Amino acid sequence: MALNLLHRHVLEDHILGFHGGANPNHLSVVRRPVIFSVLAHAGREGQVREALAKAEDIAIRACGPSEWLAVSQTAGAEHVAAQLSAIPGVSLAEQSDGKVLMAIAGPSVRRILAKCVAVDLHPDVFAEGQSANMMCCHVVANLARTGADTFEIIVPRSFAGSVFEELTEMGREHALTASFLDA
Repeated sequence: MALNLLHRHVLEDHILGFHGGANPNHLSVVRRPVIFSVLAHAGREGQVREALAKAEDIAIRACGPSEWLAVSQTAGAEHVAAQLSAIPGVSLAEQSDGKVLMAIAGPSVRRILAKCVAVDLHPDVFAEGQSANMMCCHVVANLARTGADTFEIIVPRSFAGSVFEELTEMGREHALTASFLDA
């Protein structure tokens, strides 16, 4: 007897209440991102950082000294793992099933996030391409600035519902909408 297992996203029920088109301020949830933790071995940090910067179809998110998240919305886990494994001096672990990736964008994104993070997100301070681990909605998250008014947030799967609910509440006065990215 074959089992038919369907992937059900942890935020499926949270997004049910959001219908209609996206407003200028919008929270997108990525259904199936590929996420790996990457650690550089002692003394190899510089070489690993350079090699990660050259990886194709992978966005690199800084987490701390010698630690990154490798994120892809286009490449499969096998492709990402192969690229990362080819880098000398790294240890890696796939985190795709344990993390949730959300992107929040719009003209009011900094005002919304200012209610959730204790970091200065002014463009002169938190530059495009910059990322860091921080508290977001009382949960340890990785926040990355991916565009002029766009940020990505990666949180543990077990806290994704709480973070989603708090972000949508903080964005209510700015007419924040939400949907799955592929919806």
